[in-house]
Amino acid sequence: MKRIYLVSILLITVFGLISTDLFAGNWQRAGQSGASQLLVNPWARSSGFGEANVACITGYESMHLNVAGLAFTKKLEVGFNNSQYLVGSGIQVNAAALAVRVGENSVLGAMVDVFNWGEIIKTSEDMPEGGFGTFKPNYTVIGLSYAREFSNSIFGGITVKVINEQIDNLSASGFAIDAGIQYITGFGKDKAGNRNRDNIHFGITMKNVGTTMKYSGDGMSFVGVSPTGTSMSVENRSQEFELPSLIKIGFSYHIRLAAKIDEDDETVYSNHNLAIALNFTSNSFTKDQFHFGLEYSFMEYLFIRAGYTFEKGLYSVSDCTTVFSGPSAGITLQAPLKKKEEGAKYGLNTTSVSTRPVVGVDYSYRFTNILGGVHTFGLRVTM
Repeated sequence: MKRIYLVSILLITVFGLISTDLFAGNWQRAGQSGASQLLVNPWARSSGFGEANVACITGYESMHLNVAGLAFTKKLEVGFNNSQYLVGSGIQVNAAALAVRVGENSVLGAMVDVFNWGEIIKTSEDMPEGGFGTFKPNYTVIGLSYAREFSNSIFGGITVKVINEQIDNLSASGFAIDAGIQYITGFGKDKAGNRNRDNIHFGITMKNVGTTMKYSGDGMSFVGVSPTGTSMSVENRSQEFELPSLIKIGFSYHIRLAAKIDEDDETVYSNHNLAIALNFTSNSFTKDQFHFGLEYSFMEYLFIRAGYTFEKGLYSVSDCTTVFSGPSAGITLQAPLKKKEEGAKYGLNTTSVSTRPVVGVDYSYRFTNILGGVHTFGLRVTM
């Protein structure tokens, strides 16, 4: 009964923070929001999964998809990812994150995303071909997160983000909040403290709910000449724009393949596991999306995943409004830094449940309709 009350309180809190505009939007509003970099996933594991793992994501990548998963951090997790976005365009996305447990049930996290658009030639009405220099746009997202394990089944978290955009002599800043919860049934631990039951996971998160943004700076002004020939400084007005708020609802089911029973503590474990995940995304300013994902894992050494993201008009040249064509795939290879302790087993979640330090390499590829797709490479250390 206590669990039901906690779930109810968390759901009421999340939905209470969501404005009515979050459900009023549709694809006709596409282009009316800004800060679209908030929708770009810079992480390899969740992007290879097709972002379907809202209900079961764990570790620092949770700060992008569903911050509740940050509560699964054992001790410390550090990672860096680089995305070659739309290969051929010269765009890169660099992301770094840190998650650290600060108490028995609490975890703090920090992340930063930096978008590198390369050098762009300056142009003007008088010189449309350029010839007087270049500039480098600078888009940065910085987030601080807090997640907590409320019980063996309920996990929640919140992220506060600062968004900054700078284009030559113009800049804009904003503030946003993400919040999410995860609920797990059929949940338990063996004598070694490992989570080892077949699990059904539910997750819900809201993202990018915050202030409007507005560009300002010297770039909004220019020198004009009056009819009398007098020079004067004229400043253009800048229109405010909203953030691309959204809500995600996810489900996942985890299956042990060739399960075995440990004779010492009579727990069930498996070296081969399969995770099936589904997710629905309701966007305020773009089309709604459906995400499907599969992940196979062998112990804590190998993870192979695939995903598919569908939205209305995806297969129509005239109605398609996304650069992505749907499929995605990824792989993780990781190795422990020391030998397994006596009695330790491997769980079935999407990250290692061992207490050993682990170093891992992540990769994902997202197919696109134009250019050469999106390659994401990651390096991760888990304690």
